[in-house]
Amino acid sequence: MSKNKTTSINSYILKNGEKRFMFKIYVGIDPLTGNESYTTRRCKTLGEAKTELARLKMQINDGTFRKKQVETYHDIYKLWVSHYETTVEESTFVKTIGIFKNHILPAMGTYKIEKINVEVCQKHVNEWKNKLKNFRMVKAYASKVLDFAIRYDYIQKNPFSLVEIANNRKQAVSGSEDAVENFYTKEQLTEFLNCLEKENNYQAYALFRLLAYSGIRKGEALALSWNDLNFTTNELRINKAISRGKDNKLYLKSTKTGIVRTIKMDDKTMEIMKEWKRIQKQDYLVLGFNTLKSGQLVFSNKANKYLQPTKTRKWIQLVQKKYKLSTITTHGLRHTHCSLLFEAGVSLKDVQDRLGHSDVQTTLNIYTHVTQKTKEEAIQKFESYLNS
Repeated sequence: MSKNKTTSINSYILKNGEKRFMFKIYVGIDPLTGNESYTTRRCKTLGEAKTELARLKMQINDGTFRKKQVETYHDIYKLWVSHYETTVEESTFVKTIGIFKNHILPAMGTYKIEKINVEVCQKHVNEWKNKLKNFRMVKAYASKVLDFAIRYDYIQKNPFSLVEIANNRKQAVSGSEDAVENFYTKEQLTEFLNCLEKENNYQAYALFRLLAYSGIRKGEALALSWNDLNFTTNELRINKAISRGKDNKLYLKSTKTGIVRTIKMDDKTMEIMKEWKRIQKQDYLVLGFNTLKSGQLVFSNKANKYLQPTKTRKWIQLVQKKYKLSTITTHGLRHTHCSLLFEAGVSLKDVQDRLGHSDVQTTLNIYTHVTQKTKEEAIQKFESYLNS
């Protein structure tokens, strides 16, 4: 096609039998490549195609035409995600593309970028809110793509910024009363560990004891090597974590906040860790591994590689079911540690430092739990005050 040749509008048939119209028009020389440049448009009707062709010819003639690099939300997403991958941890990237694949792209992927308005965004946020607990995070990620589109001048405004999120009063009330608290009281923790100690799995006992008495994250615990434990000073050095990356593979990364911290441990927990080190040496020698080598993992599988994080769920559920204990998750032991620290009178700043939170607000928002014992003490103090 030459510059002076008349652009023709051609018809074609979709697989479903519907008729569509398209044209390809010359728009000039690409300044980056020096090659002739064309743009293509597809329309539902012949009238729409004629109107669009006339509009483009006018823009080309007066020099205001800018060839589209993207047309749909998915097009923008592909540009955004390639940049996003360079800014985050591999595990975060994998989780993010999962959110887009499962929730955002099925809903919005085919939308023309310039046609997405507040009504469209509000509709999908409402849908996510009704079926997803973390719908706010889904909305935030969906919005990031449109912020990217603004930055590259594909659109002028982000309609997600005008979306309203109404509070579900019924859920708010019932949630505050009936939510299952994911932590143990002091008495429940003691019972849980006593039951676990009876089982023929000292590695699980040592791991759960360490999680409950240190408050470290599961990924941090599973990344520990014996070099990170100082049995002379009873200290634990947290400087890495394992996480799941591409192709479902486990890999070593920095801690969640990137902060290295050293925490003090109690005597009994360190004695339990010493005993596990002795047992590990014997058991793994039979399997053909010398666990005294530098860099040996504290907790590993039978192949002496990273223990699958899902393993702890099976272990904790097994003992809870067998002994009819209250159920919490493995992460609930971190909540437990935090709750008991507060109950013991430890300052907010010290709790923040021990848990490795980047700011105090995180500690307040996520971990300020009130145990049943604290609730009972509060009403007892109130009653005592009134009767005095």
